[in-house]
Amino acid sequence: MFDTSAMLTLAATTDVLWIGGLFIVGIIALIFVFFVGRYINLWLQAALSNARVGITDLIGMQFRKVDPRAIVLSRIQAVKAGLQISTNQLETHYLAGGRVRSVVNAMIAANRANIELPWDVACAIDLAGRDILEAVQTSVNPKVIDCPNAMAGRATIDAVAQDGIQLKARARVTVRANIARLIGGATEETIIARVGEGIVTTIGSASSHKAVLENPDSISKTVLGKGLDAGTAFEILSIDIADIDVGENIGAKLQADQAESDKRRFQAEAEKRRAMAVAQEQEFVAEAQKNRALVVLAESEVPKAMADAFRAGNMGIMDYYKMKNVVADTNMRQSIAGDGDDGPAVE
Repeated sequence: MFDTSAMLTLAATTDVLWIGGLFIVGIIALIFVFFVGRYINLWLQAALSNARVGITDLIGMQFRKVDPRAIVLSRIQAVKAGLQISTNQLETHYLAGGRVRSVVNAMIAANRANIELPWDVACAIDLAGRDILEAVQTSVNPKVIDCPNAMAGRATIDAVAQDGIQLKARARVTVRANIARLIGGATEETIIARVGEGIVTTIGSASSHKAVLENPDSISKTVLGKGLDAGTAFEILSIDIADIDVGENIGAKLQADQAESDKRRFQAEAEKRRAMAVAQEQEFVAEAQKNRALVVLAESEVPKAMADAFRAGNMGIMDYYKMKNVVADTNMRQSIAGDGDDGPAVE
């Protein structure tokens, strides 16, 4: 005889298991429907474009933090353009921080223009920070660069010819991007600097500013022949002088400044000589006064010497009178000759 309670318990357990299994299956089905419903449009769009992307790949992109829409649309563009780029390649470049849509558009443009641009090279250029699409467009449609760059605050390149006349020039440089040298190649600033240097050198080596004005294309030919695009990401196609004007007469200005400087130097030297002459004159005046003082001092010794001669008996009264007569006669002669002011009278 069967145990009724045990059978009822078994049946209840079986029902619970069935209900739990159905609940779990329902949850899994809802999750699957949620993900499939979320990406079904992208999946159908890729499938109808013959650029198949698996639904599991789309779901995996969600967990890998990849934008499925960007990957699918980029793959559709590549396939429609005849390029074989896998989903894995697109995802790898996206995860590396690259601009997938820009790279795909650049490869399509390069393919249409018969420019060789492998996927790895395009990704490397994009990851290097260069705008790969703009580079391809510049390679197809050359770009014109103003020299100097007006954004830098200078309107012209100024140079002085050998005759001292300043010339103000503006140039326009037509360049084409060199895809092979985009990685590690110099930018537009280098092209502008080199062209400016070449213009200054060419004008500076000209014997006359008139020769430059008569033949401005000589600047273009000389600068273009220097190979200024070496090591840059561009190929220079032409250098055209857009405008050239005459500036100041720098040579005359420099000569005037030099003459003014020389004048000041000569004036300083003349003032120095004048001061030395005045000082020397004062020295002579002081020396003359010193000599006069010595003469007066010497003359003051004469009476003393005469008194000593009288006391010693070396000089008599008649000798003294004779000396006085000679002195008086000398003074008279000097007075008649008009030389009485030349010196003191002898007493």
